[in-house]
Amino acid sequence: MAVKKNTAGMVYDLVKPITDELGLFLWDVRFEKEGASWFLRVFIDSDDGIDFDDCEAVSRPLSKLLDEKDFIEQSYFLEVGSPGLMRELKTDIHFEVCIGDEVLVKLIRPRDNQREFIGTLIEYDKGHFKLLIDEEEVEFDVDKCSFVKLNDDIEV
Repeated sequence: MAVKKNTAGMVYDLVKPITDELGLFLWDVRFEKEGASWFLRVFIDSDDGIDFDDCEAVSRPLSKLLDEKDFIEQSYFLEVGSPGLMRELKTDIHFEVCIGDEVLVKLIRPRDNQREFIGTLIEYDKGHFKLLIDEEEVEFDVDKCSFVKLNDDIEV
């Protein structure tokens, strides 16, 4: 039995070849409702960062494909942009490309009376990762985290 993909998954499949051709990294696709409006958000990145031209280079062909395929029933706003400085790490590839970066981890339940940890991501393997915090390796399970985000030194 085939598993039916959600809207974000179908859009991911459409936009991935576009970002690959442009040499961009497809970070995430989200289809979210805010108030009465729906937003289709495509987050892209590259080693050099992205600019308006990159967003437009993805948006134009994607918009055309979405019109042709016409599988989204709701009216929506298409947004293509950067995942931002404090991007959330959700997938295996997110963790893998961020090894060596400083991350902020917020746990669902406290560990040693602490819920937030900041350290350098040094290892990731199938839902488990290690941070280097004050020269000590600390292990975490992704499923026990409320979130894991790149840390840009902004107070949370």
